[in-house]
Amino acid sequence: MMKKAFDLVSDRVEEAIRDQGFVKAKIDADNDSQLVSLFTSENLAYSVVYYKDQKHMIMRECGMTDDGPDNDWRTLATWMFDPETDTLKEASSIAGDFVDAVSTDKAIKKVRQARKTTAKKGDEGNADPVFLAKRFVQFFPDLKAEIKDEEDCYYPFRGVTFAREHIVPRVNELIRTGGKGELKKLGNVLSAQYQNGDIDTRSIVTAVIINSVPEDLDSKLDEYLSDDLKKAAAASRKLRGKTVKPEKEKKPKKTIAQRLG
Repeated sequence: MMKKAFDLVSDRVEEAIRDQGFVKAKIDADNDSQLVSLFTSENLAYSVVYYKDQKHMIMRECGMTDDGPDNDWRTLATWMFDPETDTLKEASSIAGDFVDAVSTDKAIKKVRQARKTTAKKGDEGNADPVFLAKRFVQFFPDLKAEIKDEEDCYYPFRGVTFAREHIVPRVNELIRTGGKGELKKLGNVLSAQYQNGDIDTRSIVTAVIINSVPEDLDSKLDEYLSDDLKKAAAASRKLRGKTVKPEKEKKPKKTIAQRLG
C-alpha cells in the first residue's frame, strides 16, 4: 500500500511540472526508512519524500547548482500518511495538495520569492495558518468553503479568529465522539503542524486549539500527541482563563466594484 500511495503522489507531481521543464532523476533513498523521488530543472529541484518511521510525506524544493541540487531544502507541504489506516483516497488528497503547491504561476512565484528571505530561517517552520486550516478539511469537508470565504474577505488570513470560530468547535466535537482511528489522525495532524509550522501556526495549535479543548477531554487527546507537543500543551494550558492580547482586527477586502469606484 505504501509504495502504491507514494507512486501515485510522485506520478501526479511529475505530470503537473513536466511542462515547466522538470525531469525525474534516477536516485535511491539515503536509507531503507525513506521513499524519495526527485525532479530537477535548470534552476530548481523538487522532491517528494516519505519517512516511514514518522509516517510523514513531504513536498520540498531547493536551488540547483552545476553539480545538482544544493540540498538546502525548504518544505512546501507536509502530510501524515499511515499505511495501516489510510488508503489511496488519502494519497490522492495529498497529491492534489502537492500539485497545488508547485503547479500554478502564483505558487511558483511565491516559492521563489520566499526562498530569498527564508533560506536562513534555521529551525522555524514554513507552514502558515492557512496551511494549518486546510489540514482540517480531511476531517470537516465543509471547512473548505469557509476557508475560501476567509481568504476572499480578509488579508492577511485571520488565523486565530478563523481557528477559534470554525476549527475549535469541530475539533472538540471530534474529540468527544470520534473513534480511535480519527483521534490518532487528529493527533498526527496537530503534531505535524506544530513541528513544521511557523511561530503563528504553533501558537494557534497550542494557545487556540488545544487550550480550547474541555479539560475533561485533555487526556483523550494527549494520548495521540507527539512528545514535543505534549510538553508545549502542558505549558500552554497554564494560560487557560487568563486574558491575552487579542488578534488585531483586520479590515475586509474591498470588492472589485469598490476598488473600481
